[in-house]
Amino acid sequence: MTRVLVVDDEPQIVRALVINLRARKYEVDAAHDGAAALRLAAARHPDAVVLDLGLPDMDGVEVIRRLRGWTRVPIIVLSARQTSDEKVEALDAGADDYVTKPFGMDELLARLRAAVRRAAPSTAGDTVLVETDDFTVDLAAKKVNRHGGDVRLTPTEWHLLEVLVRNTGRLVGQRQLLQEVWGPSYGTETNYLRVYMAQLRRKLEADPSHPRHFVTEPGMGYRFEP
Repeated sequence: MTRVLVVDDEPQIVRALVINLRARKYEVDAAHDGAAALRLAAARHPDAVVLDLGLPDMDGVEVIRRLRGWTRVPIIVLSARQTSDEKVEALDAGADDYVTKPFGMDELLARLRAAVRRAAPSTAGDTVLVETDDFTVDLAAKKVNRHGGDVRLTPTEWHLLEVLVRNTGRLVGQRQLLQEVWGPSYGTETNYLRVYMAQLRRKLEADPSHPRHFVTEPGMGYRFEP
């Protein structure tokens, strides 16, 4: 059974999450501050963490950093903080996704399922072939096929596509993308991402002006949806 650690200092939110998660057969632990969250995570080894940032004893970003020191458990931030800088900081610290308050329970649960699914070990090894309605990506062969023909991508376009596809369904922060594609000295050149994402959309999306697969999360990053 999947175990979720809920970390929030608002009792009504904790109560709502616990009720909804248990109704869907999750096991749930709850903490109201960062220190308790870290203790529970170490003792109970949850399969996912739903974490508020505004905790009474330490900032939630610090909780993320400490967790990332020893575990890759999926972390979904659930916070009232809505500025781009705050979202990017949480993602750069190691959060897997970010949901702002007020939130829809159905959306949060869907993102939780996706995060747990991505983190589950695969018995067949890494996925090497990803198919969409519009194109197919073969990671092993480093090829993209659309409508029966190969699509020619530049090395940078391919690297950007590969990072997004390997994180299918996951929000990938702007800084992470820049550092993985262009190198560790990059992190603020978001115009690079806009230019190359537009090129990928022109080559692969049926309607580049209304992308279905390369989705922008304003102020945070991008998400690949097959």
